[in-house]
Amino acid sequence: MAGLMANPVRRLDLLTFAGQHLCMTVQTPVNFPFSAPATVNFQRQELTVILGLYGRMVAAGEWRDYGISGLRDVAVFSVFRRTAENPLYRIEKRPKLANRQGQYSVVGMDGQILKRGHDLKAVLRVLERKLIRAVD
Repeated sequence: MAGLMANPVRRLDLLTFAGQHLCMTVQTPVNFPFSAPATVNFQRQELTVILGLYGRMVAAGEWRDYGISGLRDVAVFSVFRRTAENPLYRIEKRPKLANRQGQYSVVGMDGQILKRGHDLKAVLRVLERKLIRAVD
């Protein structure tokens, strides 16, 4: 009985089955070193702003498809003119840059950062300018 108490496993209660004493135990959970890493994703309010702009651009005939990716250090909303093309624009969220240039950025097709900042609506204004056209 002393050997059971020295074991790091906790003892709950003692059961008797067919004249033998059985011990019911609970083991502490083991933390696995290979757990899945957390990913960065857009929050509901951020997606509402982004999808509002997306809907206006689809109605104007500029955009036709989108893709969302949640990676370990960045969340990306990619905008496509056609499904099989490279993205026209990427709206990125990088929380590590929140205290520096800002966590939101709009990246063009060529990889150039068009706008970066702390406020998503202000960053997306660079894309809303594409909706304003001169009427002939």
